[in-house]
Amino acid sequence: MSQHAEQLELSGLPRPLFAATPSKLTTFDCPRRYRMTYLDRPTPPKGPPWAHNTVGAAVHVSLARWWQLSPEQRTPESGAGLVRRHWQSDGFASADQSTAWRDQAADWVTQYLRDEQQRHPAQQEPRGIERTVATRTSILAVSGRADRIDERDGELVIVDYKTGRSRLDTHDARGSLALAIYALAAERTLRQRCRRVELHHLPTGDIAEFEHTDQSLAQHVERAEQTATDITAALDTVAGGADPSEVFEPNPGPSCSWCDFRRQCPEGRAVSPDKDSWAGLATLDSTRS
Repeated sequence: MSQHAEQLELSGLPRPLFAATPSKLTTFDCPRRYRMTYLDRPTPPKGPPWAHNTVGAAVHVSLARWWQLSPEQRTPESGAGLVRRHWQSDGFASADQSTAWRDQAADWVTQYLRDEQQRHPAQQEPRGIERTVATRTSILAVSGRADRIDERDGELVIVDYKTGRSRLDTHDARGSLALAIYALAAERTLRQRCRRVELHHLPTGDIAEFEHTDQSLAQHVERAEQTATDITAALDTVAGGADPSEVFEPNPGPSCSWCDFRRQCPEGRAVSPDKDSWAGLATLDSTRS
């Protein structure tokens, strides 16, 4: 236990809540990556940007900006225009590849907005777009930014956009810590019941959905609190004089190919192959087949 923790214990004061986002908690799946992301200063240099992240960022910002347009301007085609306006070329193999993927992303957004207008022809303004919501437990003060928060039949619905090449299903929606946290935090922040979470996969047009119960949400909270407890214990150990590199050990595996800190991690490089910065892209025009 660190000196600060001992002082709190002796004084009878409670420990401060562990402040986190869902991303911060899941980063601890590899303690070394957590250390490099949140503790090491200066932050170790990251690898080159990934093209699939560029695609995802353009789609997300375009769908957020779309809701800022006046209602008469909200056409599927205007969504495609926003993609082109906000496009970047980071991570692509060439200008031609970037252009092809810009057009692909614009097509995804156009078709998605058409589908959404058919699914919800009389949809109200969302309760939140890129809305930060927060909640707390006895251990955690957790917050996150939801892509979209709808109101349907008197309840809130969490909508999360996805652009990865893998298809999603109910298990993905149920197992997402981020979606569960958003649901709990949206209910607390907006004071309205929220149990339904949805993953909207633009490449395929699929929607993976799940209706949480109190029990399933409690399981996610327990998982988040255990992670926070483990991180706090590691921080206390380091504060007590332990070597951070020994406390925050790597957890090497196949996902190390995609780690931003791969160059600083020989263990990760040893168990996973190098990837080109555009390797995470799906095959063009194959996603809705």
